[in-house]
Amino acid sequence: MSFVIPLSKSAGPLFRQVYRALREAILSGAFSGGQKLPSTRDLAEQLEISRTVVLLAYDQLLAEGFAVGRRGSGTYVAGGVGVSRTIPSRSMSRTRLSRYGSSAAAAWSRMSFSQRWAAPRVYDFAYGRSDLEIFPFEAWRRILLRCARSAPASRLDYGAAAGSPALREAICSHLRRSRAVVCDPSDVIVVSGSQQALDLIARVLIERGERVAIEDPGYQGIREVLLTAGARVLPLAIDHDGIQPDSLPAKARLVFVTPSHQFPTGAILPLARRMALLDWAKRTEAMIVEDDYDGEFRYEGQPLESLQGLDREGRVIYIGTFSRTIFSALRIGYLVAPKGLVQAFTAAKWLCDRHTATLEQQALAEFISTGLYERYLRRIRRRNAQRRRVLLEAIAAHLGDRVEITGAGAGAHVVVWPRRRVAEQAVVNAAAARGVTVYGISPYFLRPPLRTGILLGYSRMRESEIREGVRRLSGIF
Repeated sequence: MSFVIPLSKSAGPLFRQVYRALREAILSGAFSGGQKLPSTRDLAEQLEISRTVVLLAYDQLLAEGFAVGRRGSGTYVAGGVGVSRTIPSRSMSRTRLSRYGSSAAAAWSRMSFSQRWAAPRVYDFAYGRSDLEIFPFEAWRRILLRCARSAPASRLDYGAAAGSPALREAICSHLRRSRAVVCDPSDVIVVSGSQQALDLIARVLIERGERVAIEDPGYQGIREVLLTAGARVLPLAIDHDGIQPDSLPAKARLVFVTPSHQFPTGAILPLARRMALLDWAKRTEAMIVEDDYDGEFRYEGQPLESLQGLDREGRVIYIGTFSRTIFSALRIGYLVAPKGLVQAFTAAKWLCDRHTATLEQQALAEFISTGLYERYLRRIRRRNAQRRRVLLEAIAAHLGDRVEITGAGAGAHVVVWPRRRVAEQAVVNAAAARGVTVYGISPYFLRPPLRTGILLGYSRMRESEIREGVRRLSGIF
């Protein structure tokens, strides 16, 4: 056990200095009641003093009742000592923050995720979560263990900033097949979740004061990254088909969109609007960031080609994550950049955190390349499709025409819009009183919303829980 004691020639006898330091550590709670103290031999060696000095200090602690000795075991803190005294708080020094630091601190106060951390309820319509029940954890553990056992020492050193070559190849192959993304492995940059991809884009491409367009409502993580970067954020109107092309600004540096399942309304951007958006980017020389966070889940009709796959000008930056399909703690996402931007993004990634965890990348590469990921996605699509059907049936049975639904065609959540005016927080509170957790849509708006919307996620709920949860909501609307 390591224990630091600053010793001074002018502070009195050494044994008294050691005694006072140990006594203060016991009283402050650094050593709790019943905890074993460092052995006299180890402490003397750490402090580079005689063991006799330490023995004198321990004798004093034993005599005053701060410690007890156990023959053949060592010296322990006496029970009940040090539990009633608190360490006085130190006054915070006034340190000037940078503009970025001040903006980041302000952004934290606006983030509305605290309700996610409350005690869970049985009927929790949480959204943005992966289904942990059917994920093949045993297969994942075997792959991860095999990667750890077989990894040569060189793989445990710093890795490539852009990511493991095997994982970049696996991601590229998967995106080509499933999302019609046009890319080479060299275009793929592995990041620590899609949030890091958004941050890198802001750092590399945006100067303070530049105009950037985002969906309204839209993902908070995009909005706060841009505001912290000092961008001038322009809201884009959203209707039942996603962004409205005629709301695009005459000039902007970037536009951020979620065309496959608009967050949070769930709208799917039709082909005509996708082409109009690409044409606008070409005319205005703007870049488009396509966040395909829920692109793997579509339940009606043929999957739409990614916006990036339609791009012929190299104006789309495509980002995705495994947090929605595997589990959030994995912290692996990806960014597919136009070739002219790959070097800048790779350098920014290196400056930010050097590289993403290596063993997890190797395991994920094998998980994808062996077909396990595809099989798991098929299972989760079927499971989500069944839950979605149950949710829509329950809403029809218990809420009827009192609400309008958007976002049912893809993703893993829908939005319920009450047809009569009702306060959003009142709905959330009333649901909580009935043991049901629902989430309001208003935090995702830049401008005050004109309607009340309630998000209902279903990726982690059993069918019986969905039915009962919606039934309990029926009295609220």
